Amino acid sequence: MSAVSTCPAAGPARPLYRVQRGETVTAWMVSGLVATPFPGVAAPAEDRVRYRFINGFVDVGDLPCRKAFWSSMVGRHILSEREWPLGHVNLPGSNRRVEFTHFWHVPTHVRRWLSGCFVSSVRRRVRFRLSTCGGVRIWVNGEEQVRFEPFQRNRASEIEVSILLQSGDNEILLHSEDLAERDTVWFFELELLDEEPLTVVLPVAMDQQEAERLEALVRDLRPSRDVFVGEPLTLVFDAPAYRDLPVSVEIFSHGHDHAVLAREKLSLKAGETRLAVPHPPLPDGYHGVTVTVGEGEAFARRSINAAFMASLAARPAPALLEDRKAEALCFAARHGAPHIGRLLAMAASGDVEQQAFADIMEATLASIDRRDDCSDFIMVPLLWLVMAYPETIAPPMMARIRHSVLNYRYWVDEPGNDAMWFWSENHVLCFHTSQLLAGLWLPEAVFTASGRRGSEQAALAASRLGLWFDAVEPHGLAEWNSAAYYPIDFIGLLAIEHWADKTLAGRARHLLDLIFEMVALHTLGGVPAGSQGRSYDKDLRAGPLTELAPFAWVAAGQGWLNGGVASLPMFAASRYRPPERVTAFADLKPGRAIEARYTQGLEAAHLVLFKNEAAQLSTVVDHKTGKPGHQQHVLDIRLAGHPMARLWVNHPGEDDPWGSQRPSYWAGNGILPRVAQHCDLALFIADVAGARLPWTHAYAGRDGMDEIFLEGDWLFTRSGRGFAALFAANGLEAVEKGATAGREFRSSGPVCGWAAVVGSGDQAAFRQFVSRVQLTETCFEPEIKRLTLIPPGRDAVSLAYDGALLIGGVPQPFSHFQPEPQMTYDSELAGFAIPPFFA
Repeated sequence: MSAVSTCPAAGPARPLYRVQRGETVTAWMVSGLVATPFPGVAAPAEDRVRYRFINGFVDVGDLPCRKAFWSSMVGRHILSEREWPLGHVNLPGSNRRVEFTHFWHVPTHVRRWLSGCFVSSVRRRVRFRLSTCGGVRIWVNGEEQVRFEPFQRNRASEIEVSILLQSGDNEILLHSEDLAERDTVWFFELELLDEEPLTVVLPVAMDQQEAERLEALVRDLRPSRDVFVGEPLTLVFDAPAYRDLPVSVEIFSHGHDHAVLAREKLSLKAGETRLAVPHPPLPDGYHGVTVTVGEGEAFARRSINAAFMASLAARPAPALLEDRKAEALCFAARHGAPHIGRLLAMAASGDVEQQAFADIMEATLASIDRRDDCSDFIMVPLLWLVMAYPETIAPPMMARIRHSVLNYRYWVDEPGNDAMWFWSENHVLCFHTSQLLAGLWLPEAVFTASGRRGSEQAALAASRLGLWFDAVEPHGLAEWNSAAYYPIDFIGLLAIEHWADKTLAGRARHLLDLIFEMVALHTLGGVPAGSQGRSYDKDLRAGPLTELAPFAWVAAGQGWLNGGVASLPMFAASRYRPPERVTAFADLKPGRAIEARYTQGLEAAHLVLFKNEAAQLSTVVDHKTGKPGHQQHVLDIRLAGHPMARLWVNHPGEDDPWGSQRPSYWAGNGILPRVAQHCDLALFIADVAGARLPWTHAYAGRDGMDEIFLEGDWLFTRSGRGFAALFAANGLEAVEKGATAGREFRSSGPVCGWAAVVGSGDQAAFRQFVSRVQLTETCFEPEIKRLTLIPPGRDAVSLAYDGALLIGGVPQPFSHFQPEPQMTYDSELAGFAIPPFFA
C-alpha cells in the first residue's frame, strides 16, 4: 500500500479537527520503519566506568557509530519522498507525542516519513514548539521549512519554529530519524504556540465521527483481566463498535527475539465492547499484544500487554534444595524460553531436544557474532555449557563456538563499532565474567579484538572483577531488589562462585548470600516484590512471571516456575546453597511481623521493609527527592491472597499507560517524591509542579483483591488475610474508563501527600483495621508540604518534604547504613519502643 502525501479533496464530509494552543499535532499518515545498520568505524571507547555505579542514565561519551552519524548525516541533502509504503495511521489520542521508542541491539539508522494536511483560511505563519529525540525536517507544499537535528542520545531537545501556510490546503511532509543505540527514546512533539487554532485534516478517508470512534476504540483498549488463567485473551473497548470492524491481533513474547506466539483475524461486531481472542495455548508469561482495528487506510493500531498463567496455584515444592534444583532443571529444559540457558538446563538434566538445541545455539552465536547489546548476558551461560558439558556439543559446532568466543569484544579497550552497553552495574559484571571464563577455557588461544592470550584475558578479568567487588561490597547494589536485574547479577555471580579461584569465588558467595536474603525478605506468597532500584511495567504487574520468581521457588520452596532461563539453570546446576535463614524470611509464621532496614548502592538508597504473614510494605526513603526519576520504584504493597495482589503509588513518567519509556507510566517516577516509613505506615509527599503530568496516582491489581472500595480519601483493599489502605490528601478518583479502568486511582494537583498502611488477619480484623484507619486524623499542609497522621490512641506521625520523620514530635532519622539488612522490629522480641501503628 502506498501513501501519497497530498491533502484529500475538500468537501462537507472531509474529516477535520482543530488543534488549540498548547495542544499537539498527532494526526499523521506514517510510513513503515526504514532501518539500516550504521556501525561506524571500529575503535576503542573511552573507559568511563570507574566502578562507581549509579541508578540512571550514564554519560559514556559518543560511540563510534554516533561520531560517524554526526559527521555524515547531519545537514545532508534529503530528497522529499512523496510516496512510500503506509505503515500505520497515527490518530489523536492520549499521547501528546508521536512515539517510535523501541530497542535495537546493534547501531541502526532508523527513520520514518509522515504526511498530513493543515488548512488555513488566510496566508499565515504558524508558531510551534518542536521537541524531539532524534532529528526532524518538515516540508510545506514541497518546500523544506524546518530542519532540527540535535541527535542527542535519549535526551530531548526543543526549539521554537514557524511554518508559512498558504490560504487553503497545505501539504505537510515530515521526516523523523535517529541513530538507535539499544534502548532508544525516539519521538517528536509539535505543540501549537499561537492563540489562533490550527485546522488539521485527519489522514484517513472517513468522516469525523468515524475517525473519533476508531480513535476511541484503540485509545481505551485494555485486557479484561490482570491475568488470564487457562483461558483466551479478552479485549475490552469502552466505546461500542459503531459497525462490524475487522480486528487483527498478534501476541508476542517480550524475549530477545519478540517471537510471535499467535496471530488471529477477527471481527468486532456492531454494538460489542468485548472481543474474545481464540488462540493456541500460550506459555506462561507477560506477553505483548498488538491490536489493529479497521482496514485499508482507515485503521488504527495499539500495543498493550497481558499476563497469562496456566494456574494461579503455587507449584508444590520438594523439601530438599537438591530436589528443587533438579526439578527446576527439568522444567527449564522442557519449557524454558529459547535462550542459551535452556541449553544449559538440557545438558545438566540430560534431557536434550536436538532440534531445539541446534536452533537456539544458532541464534546464540549469531547474536554474539553481531555483538548485540546484552550478548554478554548469553556469553556466560554459553561458556558454562562448553566447560561443564562439552560432550553435548558436536565437534563442528564446538569449532564455531570457539571462533565466536575468540572474536568477541570483552571490554571498551578493545576496538568495536557496536552498541553494547559496558557501563552499568550488571553489564560490567557480566563482561568481566565473560572475559574470565573465556580465558580459562582457552588459555593459550589468541583473542582477536585484544590480541591477548586467554591466560592474559583471565588474569585481567580477575583484576577487574576485584575492582567491581571493591565497589559493590561496601555499598551494595544500585539496582536493589530488581526483579529484572537480580537474575542478571546472578549470571555473573553464580559463574564466578562456580569457576573462579578461591578468593573471587568467596566474594561472589558472600554477595549471593546477601542477595538471596534480600529476595527472601521481600518475597510474600511466593512473589518477590518491594521497592526496586530498576523496575519495568511487567515486573510490577506480573510478579510470578518475572525471572526472579523461580529463584524464590528453588531457594525457599514457595512460588512458581516459569520460562525464564537467563540464570536459573546456572543456579540449579551449581553447588551454591543459599543461607538457611532465607526460608524463614520468605514465609513468616502466622502472627509474626518484622521490620528490616538497610542501605544499597553508592547513592545510598535507604530501604525499609515491613512484613507480616499476609501483607508487605516496602519503600526507599528520601531518595533523590524532587529530582527527575529513572526506574526507581519507591513505594510498594504486596498482599499474599493472590499472586497479582499489588499496589503502589508513583508519578507517571509518560503519557501512555502502555508505553515503554524510562520512567514509564507505572514504572519509576517522573519526579521522585519524599518518602518515609515506620513499620506498617509509609508517608509519601509529591511535588510535581511544572512536570509534564502534574498529578500522582496509585495502581491496584484489582483482580487479585477480594475487596476494594473507596471511603472518603482512603482506598481500602483486602486479598486473603492481607489488607492495605492508601490515603491521598487531594482525594482519590477511581478511573472507570480507558486503558487503566478499574486499576488506577488518581489524585489531582501537583503537590499531594499520600499515606500507605498494611495489616493482616481475618475478615473481622479487616473491619477493625478499616475502622481504625477511618478514625485516624489526617492533615496535609500544602504550603509547607507537610503531612501528619494521628492514629487512634497513638502519637502523631508527620513528614515534611524537606524535613525529618517525626513521631510524637521526636525525629526518627534513618540510621542503618550497611548493605546487610538489620531487623529493627520483630513482634517475637520485646523492647521496641514504637511498635506498628495499625497492628
